[in-house]
Amino acid sequence: MKKLLIAASVLALTACSAPSEPQLTIAPSPVIATQPTANGQALSIESRDLRTAQFVAVVDSGRQNVQPLHATQNLRITLEEALSRQLRSQGYTVTEESQGTLRLDILEALVNVKHSVMSHELSSKLQLQLVIESPKGKFVKRYAGKSDRTGAMSASVEDMELALNNLITAVLKDIYADPELNTYMQENL
Repeated sequence: MKKLLIAASVLALTACSAPSEPQLTIAPSPVIATQPTANGQALSIESRDLRTAQFVAVVDSGRQNVQPLHATQNLRITLEEALSRQLRSQGYTVTEESQGTLRLDILEALVNVKHSVMSHELSSKLQLQLVIESPKGKFVKRYAGKSDRTGAMSASVEDMELALNNLITAVLKDIYADPELNTYMQENL
């Protein structure tokens, strides 16, 4: 009985020390406006993650060895916070008590990695949808981005993080600079 207990303890300890899968840190940079353009219009922000799978990267190293990687934090919350910061800097008041609602839907956010010993290919895709509803109407628009990069040697976690963060930042810039969206929000919130 003593030997069984010792064997179980050793097995439990080795299982705890086994290496875990790497995770990506998603930290996009929202556009921070130098001059607010909105006049304090109030809106509430909500978000939904509509992706079929919750991982943010898929690493294919050949020979049918495919490994999904997750983010260290919730992608939906990270993107909602980045968009909130961006809108606040534009002069919008983000509050729960508002008649106008902006909903951020995450439709796709993924880095596909194919690598061998000598090189790697990173293909990143992002698709977001904004839905603005107010008593004056509804506005729906999709924003998408795609990037492809190649490099020497195997792709690192940092390479994947950089690819996805740069793509999210680029899409946030598109949202910031969209005249159709900005006009609708200023006239209907």
